[in-house]
Amino acid sequence: MPTGQTLLYFIYVLAAASVILAGEAMYLSFAKSRARIGAVNRRLKRLSDDVPAEQTLQGLLRERGLTDSGDFLFGLIGLNRLYTQSGITGNPLTFAAKFLLTGLALALLLSFFLGFSTLVSIVVFLVIGFVLPLLVLRRARSRRIQKFAKQLPDALDMIVRSLRAGHPASVAVGLVAREMPDPLGTEFGIVSDEITFGLSMEQAVKKLSQRVGFEGLHLLSVSLSIQAKTGGNLTGILSNLSSVLRERQKLRMKIRALSAEGRVSAWIISLFPIVMFLILQLVAPAYYGTVWGDPIILPVFLIFGTWALLGDFIMYRMVNFDF
Repeated sequence: MPTGQTLLYFIYVLAAASVILAGEAMYLSFAKSRARIGAVNRRLKRLSDDVPAEQTLQGLLRERGLTDSGDFLFGLIGLNRLYTQSGITGNPLTFAAKFLLTGLALALLLSFFLGFSTLVSIVVFLVIGFVLPLLVLRRARSRRIQKFAKQLPDALDMIVRSLRAGHPASVAVGLVAREMPDPLGTEFGIVSDEITFGLSMEQAVKKLSQRVGFEGLHLLSVSLSIQAKTGGNLTGILSNLSSVLRERQKLRMKIRALSAEGRVSAWIISLFPIVMFLILQLVAPAYYGTVWGDPIILPVFLIFGTWALLGDFIMYRMVNFDF
């Protein structure tokens, strides 16, 4: 065979192999992206990056403000617990620095460029830098706990079915971690990984209760502790706990529906004076005359503002129940 023809055949083989390899690479890349998109929770998405399970566990704990062993990262336990239970990911110091810098920037803007007094600027800095992040964390924690409360009965039912099928408890927890979306899926995935790396079921669920802050998980932790020490039918305990949590959720939703009128009334009564004040300022700026220059106006506003906030708090407590 002539040398030129042999070289031509060799080029054809290389071209065909290149096309096959390129097609395989595209398929694997597409399959990997589909696996990430199809992952039902954050933990599974991180595992789809071919990261070792131990590194994934440590990363999930660190981004929640915890150490690699699942303990609180810094000494202010109350703030650390609030940040962890809020579900917000990232460095806690970075989260706090964003609000502090924003509050400082607004305070400087009000003081030096808009001519507001130093007292007003300090109040704005304190509200945005310290009060606002706490409100954001409390709101995020409340919403996350509500989602967790809706998911937990279904997760317990899944564990009960798995146990009745003959699987060990660790496998049942791993099944929940694979099948349930966030926030419950990732949290139970952390429990599954902690059991795999040496913790007992009781210890892992206790840490789960601390990370989430839902009272139903405290009941689960106590139930597992009693069952581990005294024995008993674990499937029956978890099934009864699932029924109790589901009934409590129904009762909570019923109370929320019955108190809807009171909550709407509280919003209307609270916002009506503010809305009317803004409307008057836009329509008739001179309506209040020179009253703003009177030295008694600031104490009056503070007294009635505090009184209004007290009324809002009383109405809030009247239509919100802890049980």
